Amino acid sequence: MEGPTMEAMTLVLDDREWTLAERDALPDDGHRYELIDGALVVTPSPGADHQRAVRGLFLALDRACPAEFEIFFAPFDVLLDPKTAMQPDLLIARREDVGERGVTAAPVLAVEVLSPSTQVIDRNLKLQRFERAGMPNYWLVDPKRLVLSVYELAGSRYQHIAEVAADETWATERPFPVTIEPGTLLR
Repeated sequence: MEGPTMEAMTLVLDDREWTLAERDALPDDGHRYELIDGALVVTPSPGADHQRAVRGLFLALDRACPAEFEIFFAPFDVLLDPKTAMQPDLLIARREDVGERGVTAAPVLAVEVLSPSTQVIDRNLKLQRFERAGMPNYWLVDPKRLVLSVYELAGSRYQHIAEVAADETWATERPFPVTIEPGTLLR
């Protein structure tokens, strides 16, 4: 039996602490390289349904996005500190927080589209790191089940406030008024 392939897994290379300069010197080989508290996280390129879900979310959010915010796709860094440069699948940031190299403060929303290779990190490590940074909104999209999981910061902790199924419509005011229909994201 063969071992797992890179396409089937995300690697956390944490035997030493990485710097942003070292991460930036890695080859452009189709993988996503992120730093989370000095640990290098290597993720394979996403699949078709993953990309469709990102596109569907972008289309829904872009129609409602006020001028003071910008929407970005990975790879675009969220630079939380010298040891942390995360690249959520989609993010919304205040225009004044956007620099040439990335977002220099916690975005108002980060969205991760789950895949078998990333879901453990997205549901745990990234959620905890964004929570610690004080990012107000974190969404997870399961493209297989077409479910949106919504987390909002209450004080210093995320609260899981909604689990929106494929056949449901969800309206929110955060980070701005928008309606999301998970069942339409892959169209």
